[in-house]
Amino acid sequence: MRHRVAGRKLGRNASHRKAMFRNMAVSLIRTFRVEDGVTGQPKVAGRIITTVPKAKELRPIVEKLVTMARKALKISAEAAQFGTSADRGSDAWNQWLESENGRNWVKTSAPALALRRRAFSELRDAVAVDVLFDELARRFEDRNGGYTRIVRLSSVRLGDAAQRAMIEFVGDRDRVKSRKRTAPVVE
Repeated sequence: MRHRVAGRKLGRNASHRKAMFRNMAVSLIRTFRVEDGVTGQPKVAGRIITTVPKAKELRPIVEKLVTMARKALKISAEAAQFGTSADRGSDAWNQWLESENGRNWVKTSAPALALRRRAFSELRDAVAVDVLFDELARRFEDRNGGYTRIVRLSSVRLGDAAQRAMIEFVGDRDRVKSRKRTAPVVE
């Protein structure tokens, strides 16, 4: 019996499944940063195309990572009150670090560093972690969940006719629903 065993196996063993979702999450996060003039860049930022079951399993993984980044952003904002403008490693920096403000900064910013390290242990990609904590956290700062959407595509995959889906971050390219036109009142 498989009581309380969540998730799809997708025809893979556990280590393959974990590696596949790690790679898909990194791909989705890294596509958010599109640089002009670089070859191999995605056409549209923040979206990948995969199968529907894979997209459904990837969604909670990415959403938890974005939530971690949002929490770290709030913690960093609280720690900024104790910060300094001195260059890191300089004498002024070292002096500030030994002061009361420096100790308070270390104490209040430590949870943000721990969240960043947890995200790195999940993704194992430094660029993806930077994009997640620098850009995605700011973009979804005021949004409480629902950072991604899954859109089913009409075309099937050619090799095995699997139903394809696009998973993307919500936000800038969202469609705005137009109000329904009401019928004119005839008197």
